[in-house]
Amino acid sequence: MRIWALLLLAIALGGFILYNRYKFKQAELKFPPNGRFVTVEGVRLHYISKGSGKPVVLIHGGVLTGNDFERVIEIAAGKGYRAIAFDRPGYGYSERPDSENVTPFVQARLIHAALKELGIEKPILVGHSWSGTLVLSYALLYPQDLEGIVTLGAAMYKEGYPAENGDQISKLVTTPVIGDLVLHTLLRSPLGTFLADRTLQATFAPESIPAGYREATHALWLRPGQFKANREDVLAFSPAAEQISKRYKEINHPVVIVAGEKDPFGTKEQSLRLKEDIPHAELIVLPEVAHMIPQNHPQQVVNAIDRLGRSSSAT
Repeated sequence: MRIWALLLLAIALGGFILYNRYKFKQAELKFPPNGRFVTVEGVRLHYISKGSGKPVVLIHGGVLTGNDFERVIEIAAGKGYRAIAFDRPGYGYSERPDSENVTPFVQARLIHAALKELGIEKPILVGHSWSGTLVLSYALLYPQDLEGIVTLGAAMYKEGYPAENGDQISKLVTTPVIGDLVLHTLLRSPLGTFLADRTLQATFAPESIPAGYREATHALWLRPGQFKANREDVLAFSPAAEQISKRYKEINHPVVIVAGEKDPFGTKEQSLRLKEDIPHAELIVLPEVAHMIPQNHPQQVVNAIDRLGRSSSAT
């Protein structure tokens, strides 16, 4: 009897795995890469680029891809910038190194190398959400290789980060064997999509989710590689932020800090703290605005880039 039960369980798991693989493949066919690729350190990174002029590099947060900045890119290119948005390592169609812990510092290093390969010099760096620490780390690691920084609803400190003390889902997903089983059986199940929808609602609240964003999230975020990369990043954030935040006071580049007044993740408080650490930075708190600034308020992003550009021209 026990053998038959195990056999039925194996068949059921196999069915779930095949179904999920089918859904992953269908998703990639529906949302194919729409940009170009550059390879650095053996890692292939996907990016989209439009326009010419002063380079602006846009780094997305923790859920989707460089396409989060799609409308920002259109507006910025129309104003005379060369706008470039990367899929961070492991997201979208960018590969993720498998030989080291992919911290914000490692991701900054890969993006720096990619910009060198593309011949991009002294860009303005724009980091949303999780990538606040990434762009600030970039400024400290490569101070001669950027013009300034814009943070958008950004996380920069361990204290107040939603997963400051760890995250159970992230620990489960990154556990050998068990994590792989979860990733390949449950992500595209009704439970997986239900939890993804709850995450989206919380991430955009109290503002609305743009048309098509939920479908893209199901298609791309709920793939094993990207979901695991995201959960690894959640776990990597606190130790990285604790280490690097002690040095934020050393940053002397022009900085514009943008936060939504109604951001539910405490990034307004983090932005106020960053302003204390970098007194010369300009702080902008957007009334009635929540967390997903690039998607719902692309013009405000470009306005911040413009303000930084004027600030750097005056120095």
